[in-house]
This record gives sequence, structure tokens and C-alpha cells, in this order.
Amino acid sequence: MPAETISALPVRRLVQAVVLVMVLAAVSVAAPAAQPGAVPRVASIFYYPWYGTPATDGAWVHWGQNGHQPPDDVAAAYYPARGLYSSSAADVVQSQMDQIRDAGIDEISSSWWGKGSPEDQRLGLVVAAASRDSVAVAAHIEPYPGRSVASVAADVAYLRGFGIHTFYIYRAFDFAPSDWAPVLDALHKQSVTVFAQTGLPGLAAAGHFDGVYTYDIVTYGGGFLVRYCSEAHALHLACAPSVGPGYEALRGAGDPKVKPRSQGKTYDAMWQAAIAAGADRVTITSYNEWGEGTQIEPAAPAYTAGGVAYGSYEGAYGMSGAASGYAYLVRTAYWTSLYHGPSKSRRRAH
Repeated sequence: MPAETISALPVRRLVQAVVLVMVLAAVSVAAPAAQPGAVPRVASIFYYPWYGTPATDGAWVHWGQNGHQPPDDVAAAYYPARGLYSSSAADVVQSQMDQIRDAGIDEISSSWWGKGSPEDQRLGLVVAAASRDSVAVAAHIEPYPGRSVASVAADVAYLRGFGIHTFYIYRAFDFAPSDWAPVLDALHKQSVTVFAQTGLPGLAAAGHFDGVYTYDIVTYGGGFLVRYCSEAHALHLACAPSVGPGYEALRGAGDPKVKPRSQGKTYDAMWQAAIAAGADRVTITSYNEWGEGTQIEPAAPAYTAGGVAYGSYEGAYGMSGAASGYAYLVRTAYWTSLYHGPSKSRRRAH
């Protein structure tokens, strides 16, 4: 990796200066006013603690899927500015939480693939790092082998032991709403909040979920969100539409579909749509799903290795060079400040 792409202090200071300018500018742009007694708006981001390296974990994990051969040939269209990392490394996880906090994000939704999975084994590390930055942790319960409505109920009880009270269920309607309803009625007595990933709020209402989210930013674009939140609110559901910078998963997953970043225009359009829709919370896809190219984690600029020329964030929001790797974190700070309103700032001085 070029030295200037890895944790350069002058670059971080430059980025923080740009964040401050954008946040101050955001104050002059009015978001829809919160109604008296409304629940505070929450900015949440999907987080993946599933990466491994030979030095730390004994093998390349998630960096080498779909037939790729790290470290030069990775299963992603972009290359991380910090290099290929292990999600077991405490310093890496803490740095990631610091970036999430500085971007004004209130909550991470940590991908979780069942008890005993690598994501489960790292959850304590993630919770501890997030806690130091006053970032809440939710669980993104994935479709792990053998998942059922009953197993999810047991998962919630287990995960509450980590202090987790908010749950996002990916592909919730692999199971019928009638199966969910009695289980969620019981879980609500434990003061937990459960969101269903679906484009159909009616299913979530029938299943007695608390709210809905989309996750998929290709299928559910900005033009869908006003109707989506309107339907959710009519059914007394919280609306947590997902926004993201783009999608490019050919190298990571073999999926030829592309949602171009357009130097940040895609991300801006989705944030604008979510705010206009009256989102109760905004969920960001994603902090570090490198395989699908939805990440806002810093990417290396103009990086070529093993004959592969990786994409970069060059030009996004007028940023270039090493600083451009931070473009989407910078812009997220702008949007979260606008979404929360000028009275709330989560950034800390360094």
C-alpha cells in the first residue's frame, strides 16, 4: 500500500477541517421539523465485522471470496485505505468506531450470523469499541443456516446480554407474518425494537414489527422512499429507509448490476429522498461491505496491484488525492448534521 493512504495524520486534520465547513453549511439548510414529542432521529449504519487476515485469523476471510487471491487481488472494486485488515484487531475496530462517531452516526447495526459465528465472537470487541465513542450497537440478524422465527427469539434474548435492544431482521419474510406476530408480541414486553427488511410495510404490520428498512439501495432507490414511509406511517410503523453511495459487486459477488456513485450524486440524492420522506431513522448501506461496493469506509486513491486497477472516490465532492478517500465520511457528517438539526453534534475534537 502507498504510505500516504494509511492513517496519515495531516490528511485526517484536513478532512476534519472540511467536515467542519460542511457541517456549518448544513445548518443553513432546513430539514423537515420534528413534531412535538417525536422520537429523536437516528442515523444508523450497517457494519461488517467479518474480515480476516492470515496473520491474525489464519486465512484471508471475505477478502478472497469469488476466487480472488489477496493481498493484491481482492474481492472488491475498491481497495481499503487502511489496507486489508482483520476485524479481530482491536485497533482497527476502534479506528472504525472513531470514524463512525466523527461522521455523526448514532448507531451501528452489526452483521450477525448466529451464535458461535466469527461475527458473534467479535461482538464483544465491537460493543466495547462503540461504547467508548458513545455509539449504540444494534444487531443485523442475517439468514444464517437453520434460522427460524423461534431461533431469532432466542437470539434476541442472547444478544440482550450484550446490551443490544434494537434488531434488524434481514429477509424477515422468509417466514410468514403470522409466524412472527406472537413471537414479536412476547419480545415487545422485553423493551426491544425490531425492524423488518422489506419493501412492503403491510407485511411488517401484519407480523407486528416495530418498523421497516430496505437495505437494498439498488431495488429501492430514492424515488421509492416517500411512498414507502407514507405507507409505514399509516400503519404506525417506524420508517428506516436505507441510503448508500452506490453498488458494484462484480468482483465480490459476481453480480453485474451497478449503481454508479457519480462522484457523490447518488449518495446525496438518496439522503435527500430519505429526509423528504420523513424517515424516523436513516440506515446507511454500508460502512464496510467492500464486496458489494457500498462502503463509505476510506478507500485508497488510484491504487493498482496485481494488474488490477481499483476504483477510488477521486473527485467526489471536489476532493482529490489521499483526502478523497475520506469523501463519503465527510459527506455523511454533512447529512447527519442536517438530519439531526444544528443542536446536535457527535464529533469530538482531536
